[in-house]
Amino acid sequence: MTIKERIVEFMRTSAYNPMLEEELIEELEIDKREKTEFTKLLEEMVGEGLIIKTRKKRYGVPERMGLIVGRLQGHTKGFGFVISDLLDVEDVFVPSNLMNGAMHNDRVIARVDVKSGGSKRSEGEVIRILERANEEVVGTYEDSRNFGFVVPDDTKINLDVFISKSDRNKAKHGDKVVCKITRWPEKRRNPEGEITEILGHGNDAGTDILAIMRKYKLNPEFPIEVGREIENVAEEAAPEEVARRKDIRDLKMVTIDGADAKDLDDAISIEELPNGNYKLGVHIADVAHYVREGTELDKEALKRATSVYLVDRVIPMLPQKLSNGICSLNPKVDRLTMSVFMEIDKDGKVVNHEIAETVININERMVYEDVSDILENNDPELTEKYKHLLDDFNKMEKLCKILRQRRESRGAIDFDFAEAKVILDKKGKPVDIKKYERRTANRIIEEFMLVCNETVAENYYWMSAPFVYRVHEEPSLEKLETFNKFIHNFGYSLKGITSETHPKVLQELLDKIKGKKEETVINTLMLRSLKKARYAGENLGHFGLAAKYYCHFTSPIRRYPDLAIHRIMKEYLQKQMNPKRQEQLKASVSYIADQSSTRERLADEAERETDDLKKAEYMAERIGEVYEGIISSVTSFGMFVELDNTIEGMVRLSSLVDDYYIYDSENHILLGERTKKVFRIGDVVKIQVARVDIRQKEIDFNLVEYV
Repeated sequence: MTIKERIVEFMRTSAYNPMLEEELIEELEIDKREKTEFTKLLEEMVGEGLIIKTRKKRYGVPERMGLIVGRLQGHTKGFGFVISDLLDVEDVFVPSNLMNGAMHNDRVIARVDVKSGGSKRSEGEVIRILERANEEVVGTYEDSRNFGFVVPDDTKINLDVFISKSDRNKAKHGDKVVCKITRWPEKRRNPEGEITEILGHGNDAGTDILAIMRKYKLNPEFPIEVGREIENVAEEAAPEEVARRKDIRDLKMVTIDGADAKDLDDAISIEELPNGNYKLGVHIADVAHYVREGTELDKEALKRATSVYLVDRVIPMLPQKLSNGICSLNPKVDRLTMSVFMEIDKDGKVVNHEIAETVININERMVYEDVSDILENNDPELTEKYKHLLDDFNKMEKLCKILRQRRESRGAIDFDFAEAKVILDKKGKPVDIKKYERRTANRIIEEFMLVCNETVAENYYWMSAPFVYRVHEEPSLEKLETFNKFIHNFGYSLKGITSETHPKVLQELLDKIKGKKEETVINTLMLRSLKKARYAGENLGHFGLAAKYYCHFTSPIRRYPDLAIHRIMKEYLQKQMNPKRQEQLKASVSYIADQSSTRERLADEAERETDDLKKAEYMAERIGEVYEGIISSVTSFGMFVELDNTIEGMVRLSSLVDDYYIYDSENHILLGERTKKVFRIGDVVKIQVARVDIRQKEIDFNLVEYV
């Protein structure tokens, strides 16, 4: 335990009362010669928001002093929520007049007021800003005679940035710009800034995606130092490295990916053993061999932590020379891999496994559609072309069903959401939106990667190795009870909800609603009731998968946690691990987990925003057209309707002119005062596209008919 952790733990004890520095020195038995260092440490902890120093110079932890430390989540209307650093502390609402100059994503300390008027929600006031998040803002420049403003693209930043004439740097009205904040906002005073970069006019092709990339600090270019480091990376596996490894180049194996995938990081092999069990081999690109710890390449990879898949491009975690080259498991060439061999019985249980550093040579690079067409439709042309692999594909399908059955029987939750791919032309204009199909081949890879990730996580858990786990904690009882009330409207209920509800209860509900009109809606609300999966340095289990042990090991080209795990595995395999190294790694896996979780959330937001932008552009060409959709959400200001192509738009309350509608929040319905007409989640309606605001990514529908 570090000295900081010791201090915080001491201050959290119920017997602790805020102490002066001298009292802490005495209580914690700090050597008098270390007083200066201890003073510096306390000030550092105050700066980080770990502890608070009162006006009377006494120290304590925020949560025991009516304070909350966390990230501020802004809202378009000016108010915000402080999301606590501590997992079990509820968010605190901050009214717009008590933000005191804090902006979206700033790390703040807020004073929490006593809950009032029977409201469940705590309210507070920002009293200190620990760390500013928005040194740069991306937005649209609006010019006037004597000055200008940058209107931020991020609607959660609801303050325009004042720009003096001397600081506009040739920006013209309507330009997309990057502006540096030169003066932070104060109470009733907007921030001030200067324009540092002009991305292009807001209406120019490509400027929109560029602006989103700058907003999320997504850089397709790698630093010069990284380029220098990989200049001499070999195109082929080194002979001496090949000689050191387990040679499985004669083992028949394939990769199965999307048709446009270029970074192929997983291959699979399968055999049927004499005892009737299957021997499944999952072979993952040995990225850790090429990305060495502590190099500039490694530092940049950790900074990015994930590849980001935008609607029209990929911002990779690793340079293309590696991700599409020597690390990619291309066919008919030798590649270095980390292999996990699993012996799986007829019940889907892994009865034996082996982990090894290997060298492989892929037989074929397959795509999901082709393998699915072979297995589902016996496509004659493909069946003939890949007849040497047919037996393997059939075994894979059988094993996939066994593994899936095992997961289902233990209660893993399987959300079957429709995902959409936005098809763009060469100019970046959306021309079609297609649903992704989750076919047989997709499910084969999914099941094989899941069982492999579980096997690896369990293996290193029992070795007490420092590790990066993928965790999904149990949902809160309060959220499950709210969800249960909601599904009651559809005639469903979750039996016997407790703080330890098993995921099987939720999966049974998903089975009941499969194929029904309310399926998407209940799926969505169930997902919102669950906590978000994240990375952690300790094993907390995975609720959604009903798995005791889980990690991400299978995609080291595009996820840093997988790369970190590979390094740990290699150190154990090469017998290089020692107690000192274990202690060192315990500290680093915690940071890797936090950094990777943060970057994953940011990548999700950026991906969603580019999708929403192109969906809005697509619908802007279809104003006046009529579609059938399903009510996906009901609010006090209207209802959201989702179309079959996954596009969502809003029917505003003000556009419903046949009656005055009242919002019933408990039952999630809109009720007509005179007609008693009810609109509820899951209802099928006909809408007409009424208005599209591409900049705000908003789509408005008018109701045409209640189906």
